[in-house]
Amino acid sequence: MALKVLFIGGTGQISYPCVERAVAEGHDVSVFNRGLRQDPLPAGVTSIVGELGSTAYADLAKANFDVICQFIAFTPDQIARDIEVFAGHCGQYIFISSASVYEKPPRHYVITEKTPAINPYWPYSQAKIACEELLAKSDHLAWTIVRPSHTVRTGLPIMMGDSDIMARRMLDGEPTIVASDGHTPWTLTRSVDFAVPFVGLFGKQAALRDVFHITSDRAHIWNDIQRAIGRLLGVEAKIVHVPTDTLIKYNPAWEGPLIGDKAWTAIFDNSKVKQVAGDFTCAESLDEILAEPIMHLKQRLAKNRPPKGELDALVDRICTAQSALG
Repeated sequence: MALKVLFIGGTGQISYPCVERAVAEGHDVSVFNRGLRQDPLPAGVTSIVGELGSTAYADLAKANFDVICQFIAFTPDQIARDIEVFAGHCGQYIFISSASVYEKPPRHYVITEKTPAINPYWPYSQAKIACEELLAKSDHLAWTIVRPSHTVRTGLPIMMGDSDIMARRMLDGEPTIVASDGHTPWTLTRSVDFAVPFVGLFGKQAALRDVFHITSDRAHIWNDIQRAIGRLLGVEAKIVHVPTDTLIKYNPAWEGPLIGDKAWTAIFDNSKVKQVAGDFTCAESLDEILAEPIMHLKQRLAKNRPPKGELDALVDRICTAQSALG
């Protein structure tokens, strides 16, 4: 059944393939954003240009969408605004949270939706948890919470820092950093694969007032991920392993992305979402997972190769100190 669907965002890393999938499934799709992205929307999508919290945003409620997909809310005040605007005016409100909300450190190596949402290390995740808690208290908004893990389309997967700079370092034969020994399993999901079950949740009664993560069933260790990036760039990745605690002492801002996320094993049980949205498969080989991010990287580097700067100096300093230990 065709549904009237609104994407708030709609042109981002994850949301753009979801818009494409929704159109392919025959839904009547609109996208609300500031209209600044250059990627053309799929044919048939209605573009609504405006700012969050504006009069144009409040007017969205008048359309009474069957499904509203909120991709660009990150703080509880934004969710409180959406509850006020959309309660009673949509059939299903889908909030894009994050799998980084799951308990750190984990008590079990397989993550399910029953895993507690506790992350004392990353303000980003803490804000997402607060958003979820606010939605759960809402009595008049039929919500669904979706938690993506590391989902790739345009950006390369690295543990911390700027991925374009790290890729440029690889191309220049310079070392890059992997936290700990690089053997931690980590799950990567292509955005185009995420989109299939995400759109499959649209209009499902069983999805209302419930939480789902959507990820690949396969994990890869960080060493293999970085080596595959190097190989696909035509170079050998020169990996320097550095203890996570040491990295955070060099740069406290890395605590969230590392201790709050990527330093831990991330293997997910997707049986819950499959029961509601239907079975799905994701690309498993790193060559296939990384093909689109590598393509986008090469396009960016051809236009603007990032110059050496503070991150390079910090990485060089850390690598030199670590290598001196033998």
